[in-house]
Amino acid sequence: MARLNLLEETRFEKLPVSIFKNPKEASLNVANRIASLIKEKQQQNQNAVLGLATGATPVAVYAELVRLHKEEGLSFKNVITFNLDEYYPMQPNSVQSYVHFMNENLFNHIDIDKSNVHIPDGTLSLEEIPAFCLNYEKKIESVGGLDIQILGIGRTGHIGFNEPGSAPNSGTRLVTLDDLTRRDAARDFGGKSNVPTKAITMGIGTIFKAKEIILMAWNKKKASIIKKAVEGEISSEVPATYLQLSENVEFILDEDAALDLTRFNTPWLARDCDWTPELTRKAVIWLARHLKKPILKLTEDDYNNNGMAQLATEQGPVYDININIFNKLQHTITGWPGGKPNADDSQRPERANPAKKRAIVFSPHPDDDVISMGGTFIRLADQGHDVHVAYQTSGNTAVWDDDVLRFVEFNIDFSEKMGIDQSNMRKTYEEMREFMANKLPNQVDTEEIKLVKGLIRKGEAIAGARFSGLPDENIHFMALPFYETGKVKKNPVSDVDVELTMELLQKVKPHQVFAAGDFEDPHGTHIVCFNLIVEALRRLKSTESWVEDCWLWMYRGAWHEFEPHEIEMAVPLSPNEVERKKLAIFKHQSQKDIPVFPGDDPREFWQRAEDRNRETAKIYDDLGLADYEAMEAFVRYHY
Repeated sequence: MARLNLLEETRFEKLPVSIFKNPKEASLNVANRIASLIKEKQQQNQNAVLGLATGATPVAVYAELVRLHKEEGLSFKNVITFNLDEYYPMQPNSVQSYVHFMNENLFNHIDIDKSNVHIPDGTLSLEEIPAFCLNYEKKIESVGGLDIQILGIGRTGHIGFNEPGSAPNSGTRLVTLDDLTRRDAARDFGGKSNVPTKAITMGIGTIFKAKEIILMAWNKKKASIIKKAVEGEISSEVPATYLQLSENVEFILDEDAALDLTRFNTPWLARDCDWTPELTRKAVIWLARHLKKPILKLTEDDYNNNGMAQLATEQGPVYDININIFNKLQHTITGWPGGKPNADDSQRPERANPAKKRAIVFSPHPDDDVISMGGTFIRLADQGHDVHVAYQTSGNTAVWDDDVLRFVEFNIDFSEKMGIDQSNMRKTYEEMREFMANKLPNQVDTEEIKLVKGLIRKGEAIAGARFSGLPDENIHFMALPFYETGKVKKNPVSDVDVELTMELLQKVKPHQVFAAGDFEDPHGTHIVCFNLIVEALRRLKSTESWVEDCWLWMYRGAWHEFEPHEIEMAVPLSPNEVERKKLAIFKHQSQKDIPVFPGDDPREFWQRAEDRNRETAKIYDDLGLADYEAMEAFVRYHY
């Protein structure tokens, strides 16, 4: 019976999928499978031939293989490796090269014979590439083919660098990279303009010849493409769907990467469910949006024809279910994000008392506050609450070098007009120009350049917060140490970061904390900053009574938005408030037009925010609720 239930639950999935709680557990599984193969081949006096991938996904797999070598004596002397791909052109000593990546994460730490390591050569001339690619294929065949091929998956659905349009029988070749792939790589290269436009990659046909194929994917960013690869129709538009044709493939996912699969996202389509209030809310909203009908117009036939007959039977009549969910959604809407004074708050998302609250808006970067919750920020100040803003990091890696020169030039000209000696500043300016002229992609800036970039963003943040109605004394710059590396890659979080957060919280003793819950941020800064706040509140909770009355609200907007069934507070914005929010965002001039790290969304941040806020309002309208100009959404986090 259990086997039948599993088959029913996974009937939408067209290839084998194994799901682990987190990336660490999944990575240990894959590493142990590779280690078992190596040992088995050693016993047979044979070579183990591995196809290896790069990127963030396999890092923990390689770390475990290194541990097994150093602590448990796993030898790699019988291992031959072939890497999937390499950027072109690319020097092997470049920090962005896959040669450097593999040496840093694996090869330099094990006893593999370096003559057994094969990685596409990014230094070849264009004329040499066809012969090299043909020889790469012959080398794989000459050692008996790949025993295991490890894959990640790009958000275009690429495997290796086989981008949309790749043929299922393609071999090793030079390819042009998709624009989304280049945008995703931008943070490693210090901007998309530095990312190569081409790469040498094994073909899909090459990958298919492997005796075993393991595709790994972690986190929510990969959830949508995993659904397409696992459940979608085979198409050259999503090259990973070709893996459905293989009998030797397995997808290894963590829980987050599996979230969009039918059995998790819309389980009522796959099996009988335990209809909790949360699942009922999600299902009814899904049904209304799927059928493009207001909630109150959903019928019993709608439920029965869309996998929700069990819900209708257990909790019906369906109109009562509709009314219940409609009311819950309606109660999320409030024009009083700090609570409405002298009002019944039993059906409101925030408490009425105290009427005037102390609130801290934590902003990971210096513009997340106004981009993600600028309307609510302004409204809290307008309604008389004691609002503070805390900028957790300087954001100094996300400023163009041109802006630095412009600001220093202004300083020189201004000082000269005021009769202030500028000889030292001129010397620093010339040193900056010389450094920038020879700067390598992602090279760490000089201390002077980092300082100017941080000051640019600080000035913009002050202007935005003042425009939103805050006095200067309520504007806090935390400069958390974990961030201040001058690199895209940051330092590990330490107790100092937590203690600085605790100090500010203890100083203000807020009734409300607003924190960025938008973990799609490509820098990874949002999740780090959020976890710091939670840890600080948890520590304070053991000694400070005020923490018991402090609510933590998560906001989104810069990179993503909450799903409608998740929203617990929706703050409607008038056309005038939308305009005021936009003007607050405009204070961040260094992030306007084309920011250094735009992510995969080509729109400016103010456009993203405005469109997402309007889309949230439209969803509420389509579900049958009031039609507002825009809405900012929040979810309460219980720590």
